[in-house]
Amino acid sequence: MTTFEGSSRRSRGLVLHGGASWTQAPYPALVADRAGGVVEVNAAAAALFPGALSGARLEEVVPAWLADAHRRATEDGGTGPTAAVRGRHQELTLEAHPAAGDNGDVVWWLVDDTDRVVAETALHDERERTAFLADASTRLLASLNVDRCMEVAVRMAAEHLADAALLVAPAAGKRHPMAASVRGSSVVHTTGRIDPSAVPGLSEALQGFPPVPSRWIDPSALPDWAVPEGLDGPVGSVVVTPLPGHGVPAGALILLRRGETPAFDASEEVFARVFAARAGVALSAARLYTEQTSITATLMVELLPPKLRQVHGVEFAGGYRASRDTERVGGDFYDVHPSTSPDQETFAVLGDVCGKGLAAAVLTGKIRNTLQALLPLADDHENLLRRLNGALINNRHARYATLVLASVRREGRTTRLRLTSAGHPRPLIVRHTGQVEEADTSGTLIGALPEVSARTAHVDLGPGETCLLYTDGVTEAKGGPLGDVLFGEERLRAALAECAGLPAEAVVERLQMLASEWVGTGPHDDIALVAITAPHGTHLTAVDGRTPGRYTA
Repeated sequence: MTTFEGSSRRSRGLVLHGGASWTQAPYPALVADRAGGVVEVNAAAAALFPGALSGARLEEVVPAWLADAHRRATEDGGTGPTAAVRGRHQELTLEAHPAAGDNGDVVWWLVDDTDRVVAETALHDERERTAFLADASTRLLASLNVDRCMEVAVRMAAEHLADAALLVAPAAGKRHPMAASVRGSSVVHTTGRIDPSAVPGLSEALQGFPPVPSRWIDPSALPDWAVPEGLDGPVGSVVVTPLPGHGVPAGALILLRRGETPAFDASEEVFARVFAARAGVALSAARLYTEQTSITATLMVELLPPKLRQVHGVEFAGGYRASRDTERVGGDFYDVHPSTSPDQETFAVLGDVCGKGLAAAVLTGKIRNTLQALLPLADDHENLLRRLNGALINNRHARYATLVLASVRREGRTTRLRLTSAGHPRPLIVRHTGQVEEADTSGTLIGALPEVSARTAHVDLGPGETCLLYTDGVTEAKGGPLGDVLFGEERLRAALAECAGLPAEAVVERLQMLASEWVGTGPHDDIALVAITAPHGTHLTAVDGRTPGRYTA
């Protein structure tokens, strides 16, 4: 800015540094007296204000904001000109700097501040848009629910980009899911059979092609379904932009402004595309998550352990806890295949696949399906295990499994079991006296060696007695005061002894609770339990006042 000397110099005699007269300054300058009359103007001011001649009234030849500033600076009791003032004149933004002269005259130096204001406005707008996009990303990605994501997208678009917004999702069959919002109103979800070609550019946007300019769209020709209910007055301007997704379009966004609202300009159309890109990514992620969740839920039906029940009076109960609380399946599993008649054996299996998580669960599913197919061979446990081992040896997954098989049949008051371990912890039997025994069975793990062998144990259960099948996730669970002590087989035997005479479900719940308390929040392997309890009599009697008691008929 050009500088000028002290205000004590008379305005008409004011000279610039270097000796040049103020009238020759490149900046517009004019002098006005206390009464508001124009005293003198330089050439630049005369070009800016053509009517500004000596003797003219200032308020008649300059913008009102400058005349008001002069009035405040010269009125009685005023302190004289101090700070600069800013205002508009035609297409310019001017900043007026006052300087005092003799007799109350004021020299007004005018600086064209248009470029700086434009730059500041552009910077402010860009900051607002950046903040809006950051907020949009946060809110759009906050939910993986498709309907919720559609709601957030159209609500934000209606509040910040237009007067109303309509989101059209890809067709589901012959119908398009849609979400519409008018500024200040709630979001409305609909599904309808629409003709996208009725809106210029919509068919192309749904296929992911670039949008057509808004000036190519006649708002009066929009079909009724494209104008959200509640948008009063005629539509004045329309933008249609695609919602790009992960590989496939996530839909299209229609933005509408009323007739009295300024039409979309080129920069607003570009910004709408930027917002639509973020909304499309969020919608695509939500849709992908929904599809994967649906697929996972379908697979879970086959992978999750079944709910066990009583078969021909014999109680079966199972419990399962995955190694991670965020997972529902893992490498431990159990199944019970009920017999069709009391004189046939019910087949039960509990297993532990090497590994954890989904990879182990996949092999678990394969083993369970293979065992289902091999049920006709269940009368010979060793033969069944050989066939299963052959199937796993030829499997492309380099994993192995341990199993324990149980064939159960009730004969009068006795429940007879055939138990076979294939590299698995031996089953435990708790008698009605509280004594805990170990089944005399052993065998080779499955899926590791070309040949397997196994020895089957024959066990009889009296009324109320239980056989427990378990995985090593129970005995190897670490916990205690320091979190590094194994739960161990002795602790398991002691806990099982306390469960003498209890129903199968109560036995499983008790042991699960103790193992969970022992582990606490620490890491652990998959845990699986199956209790097989023989039907008991009608009442419980004490045994010498100290042992848990026994059921009698």
